[in-house]
Amino acid sequence: MSPPRAFDDVLAALAAAMRETESRWYLFGAQAATVWGRPRLTADIDITAEIPSNRVDDFVTSMRRQAFHLRVEDREFLTRTRVLPFVHATGIPLDVVLAGPGLEEEFLTRAIEVDFEGTVVPVISPEDLIVTKILAGRPKDIEDVRGVLRERVESLDIDRIRATLSMLETALSQSDLIVVLETELAKLP
Repeated sequence: MSPPRAFDDVLAALAAAMRETESRWYLFGAQAATVWGRPRLTADIDITAEIPSNRVDDFVTSMRRQAFHLRVEDREFLTRTRVLPFVHATGIPLDVVLAGPGLEEEFLTRAIEVDFEGTVVPVISPEDLIVTKILAGRPKDIEDVRGVLRERVESLDIDRIRATLSMLETALSQSDLIVVLETELAKLP
């Protein structure tokens, strides 16, 4: 685990690179779960960024200026996964997921700016975080959903979460996403 100050330094460097490239982005994953829910140990940072394919090289150059280095230089890996895996000079890994059309564009629009020790960072909305965590479905993701629900249930737009999950169920031919949400809501005091 890296100390919190190191995370703040990485976020400041990241925000500078994102401003330089004029890219829309948001923080998600465990860091966002800590913002909207309950703290959880994590050793990395995950973001989604809107970077056109013809600007990826410029983006990587900007990231290098901010002391980030690609962990994997393989172009085929980027094409296959849509992830740019960086590591910062502090040793903290950063995964940049390239946003696709549709839902991720909506998430970008709804991201909420949060101040991290003087660095303003767009963070996925708590509703959208719950959707992504339910979709991922791992035990730690469902625990993150519980944390966000416990901390913010009164202020969440539950209908929007249900609508997004319903859309995903239809698109993915699944029928278990809303059930997870309802199960977790039923557990609340």
